[in-house]
Amino acid sequence: MMDRQALIDLALAAGFTHAAVADAAILNPMTEVREMCAANTCRKYGACWSCPPACGTLEECRAKIAPYHTVLVVQAVGQLEDSWDIEGMHEIEAQQKEAFARLLPQLRAQFPELLPLNAGCCTVCKTCTCPDAPCRFPEKAISSMEAYGLLVNQVCTDSGLKYNYGPNTMAYTGCFLF
Repeated sequence: MMDRQALIDLALAAGFTHAAVADAAILNPMTEVREMCAANTCRKYGACWSCPPACGTLEECRAKIAPYHTVLVVQAVGQLEDSWDIEGMHEIEAQQKEAFARLLPQLRAQFPELLPLNAGCCTVCKTCTCPDAPCRFPEKAISSMEAYGLLVNQVCTDSGLKYNYGPNTMAYTGCFLF
């Protein structure tokens, strides 16, 4: 296993703003988070293979997490012009997804069985085939932390990272389980 500082350094070199390594025991899938998904404010519930309910029940997600011992939590954090700076939010989200895409193959080369969970829904395909046809790229599909029932602010706090970096900032958080 790569040492904790080496994992953090690799994440920062990939373009993340912050990274921390923690014991995977901090991950606590919660029914309340899955209920937030079911409210469907993002319009992906039942419409994306990597989102609930297609990604599995909370118990199935909990079972997928169980074998892992270490979690690398990664964040892209950026400054916004104001709290309505949607363009800035999209830019920070793009930074998160690009850094995640850079880091994932590096980590998979060393840890082929890792479980990646990112911010937001899977974006491998422009349009998901769910529920009408099978996932086109199940080996590339990535669920979100929330899809697995993880309360992101709690994961951040428990790993030693901030969730809120102050006024007019945005943080996108993902993780890799080893």
